[in-house]
Amino acid sequence: MNWKKLFRQIHYWLSLAVFIPAAIMFLAGSFLMLKKEVEWIQPGTERGIVESQLPKASFDNLLAAARTHPEAGISEWSDIDRIDVRVDRGIAKMRANSGWEVQVDTSTSKVLKVAYRRSDVIEQIHDGSFFADWIKLYVFLPTGILLIIMWGTGGYLFLLPRIASARKNRKLR
Repeated sequence: MNWKKLFRQIHYWLSLAVFIPAAIMFLAGSFLMLKKEVEWIQPGTERGIVESQLPKASFDNLLAAARTHPEAGISEWSDIDRIDVRVDRGIAKMRANSGWEVQVDTSTSKVLKVAYRRSDVIEQIHDGSFFADWIKLYVFLPTGILLIIMWGTGGYLFLLPRIASARKNRKLR
């Protein structure tokens, strides 16, 4: 059996199978790597007043503050996907179901920033769940596994001539 020919064929056909899903994964992954550096992808975290370990503002105060910004689409608790309280920074990040993020000072209940958060959508594109749950499991997951196989066959094809050259040089000595 000719391993070189077999691995070249495997590498060739797998590259065709994973071409589009891998391109989507790579592009979205590149954006995700920049999410802390690029404000357009994910809003930067502001600093509030940190006076103690316990926030002074109640959850009702945080909700009232978020309601003052209609673009976020928050009018009641069911409009909020999650709240990320950063005690060391004195803020609460309230992520709305609409994709907007409202950052509120946990001492004064003052809104520090309101911005659209694109990183969650980019993450869903990256893992395939943006398209459909079945695409995540039956297209993007196998693509990841096939990329690992391609990494192995590509490494073998890369090292094969070097190993052959080293053997040849050893024989000549």
